[in-house]
Amino acid sequence: MSKLLIMLHGVGSSGADLAPIGQHIAQNIGAQCESPDAPQPYDLGDTGRQWFSIAGVTKANRPIRVVATRASFDATLAEIIEAHGLQNQLHNVALIGFSQGAIMALDAVASGRWQVGAVVAFSLRLATPAPLTPALKTPVLLIHGTTDPVMPISEATTAEAALTAAGMQTTLHLLPGVGHTITPAGVALAQDFLRAVLN
Repeated sequence: MSKLLIMLHGVGSSGADLAPIGQHIAQNIGAQCESPDAPQPYDLGDTGRQWFSIAGVTKANRPIRVVATRASFDATLAEIIEAHGLQNQLHNVALIGFSQGAIMALDAVASGRWQVGAVVAFSLRLATPAPLTPALKTPVLLIHGTTDPVMPISEATTAEAALTAAGMQTTLHLLPGVGHTITPAGVALAQDFLRAVLN
């Protein structure tokens, strides 16, 4: 049965940036990979894309922006999943997000909108407004560097606590000395996790 990994890039980036990581994992676990561009042009730079604007973003208004972008995010996912014929087999789909892409991947399952087979969130933040109504069958892997200057380590521990309290199967790996990036160690953790849960 076909497995599909959907890579979700960070703000100001593009799908092409995460594609090599996704293809590496996909080849090693026998899956296919898609790495789309976010729907919006990056509004703080000349190039790149964004899932939602970070101009003037605060802890208070971030959840509102996440909710506002759900329609375009969901349309992006739906188009890819339908192209692969997996709209009735979401258990064979995994979302892998980095930074802002991780926010969107976690929101997809924390809100219960996407009952996918797995989520991997790198350098993450949970910005889904409470109360969470999660996809309880979706296991979640959180991977975060202890020296991330963009998303403090507290974002990862807070997210783990909130998702676990909401009843989700959540695993957190903190990588010592790692900043706001995806490392080979993180990729290996994601690969092992996806091989186990998608099979």
